Amino acid sequence: MQNDVYVGKDLGGHEYQADPQRIAVYEAGTEDRNPRYRDLAPALLFHSECYTFLQDWYLPNLVGNLHARQEWELFAPLRVGERIRTRAFVVERYAKRNRDYVVCETLLFAPDGSVALRGRTHQSFLAEQGDGVVVDKEREKRSDRRFEIGAGTGRDIAASPQRITLEMCKAFSGPSENYHTDREMARALGFPDIVVQGMMALCILSGLLTREFGEGWYRGGKMNVNLVNVVWCDDAIAARAKVREEVAEGSRTRAQLDVWCEKADGTKVVVGSASALT
Repeated sequence: MQNDVYVGKDLGGHEYQADPQRIAVYEAGTEDRNPRYRDLAPALLFHSECYTFLQDWYLPNLVGNLHARQEWELFAPLRVGERIRTRAFVVERYAKRNRDYVVCETLLFAPDGSVALRGRTHQSFLAEQGDGVVVDKEREKRSDRRFEIGAGTGRDIAASPQRITLEMCKAFSGPSENYHTDREMARALGFPDIVVQGMMALCILSGLLTREFGEGWYRGGKMNVNLVNVVWCDDAIAARAKVREEVAEGSRTRAQLDVWCEKADGTKVVVGSASALT
């Protein structure tokens, strides 16, 4: 029930291990196979922990629901084999342009009890029940779905484009069938094709920042991005960043970045900012 989703609602938590098997699934879902992951778990290994509670914070109208925005704060890396605890809460609700938004905050706790990661997931739901296709492949071609980012001066950081295959979707969003892995289930929720889970583009972007900044991303990295267009299965996307400035932070330096992911035709699917220590 919509009235059961309120700010301050405690969603509970779980315990996990950052084991090699979980990392292997992450690598299969992202094609990010950094040798660093033999010692340190990927920074966003538990990217979808918020969705393990979705029955407690999702609104009832699932047709056309979209991951709209994501915030990450990283405080410490998790070593392979370490056990972690999670806790999640509803921290915000708001309405905008005929959509209702719920924000779920997820905390990951390291073995010593310290916070290793904080994530805030903004999920949007249609305020009124839609019929048929509510988000089609033509939407991203509209002028209001074009986003300018990365122009001007600054050091460019980029990864090679990668095609998002069905096998990646099943590894990343499985093992159960859902609208991220099954075309018919996607159509039932108002989409013409399999919707690549929004977290995948964010993990690919995190992989780029891990390769560029290493420990400086794991300890003190931040990301605040909007998911502005849908990635469909078989799309190719590339993660990119541009260093806007470097500012002193104690004895370290923080790189302030524009970050985005784009399709081969330049369509932006994620836009926003990030920062990491250098």
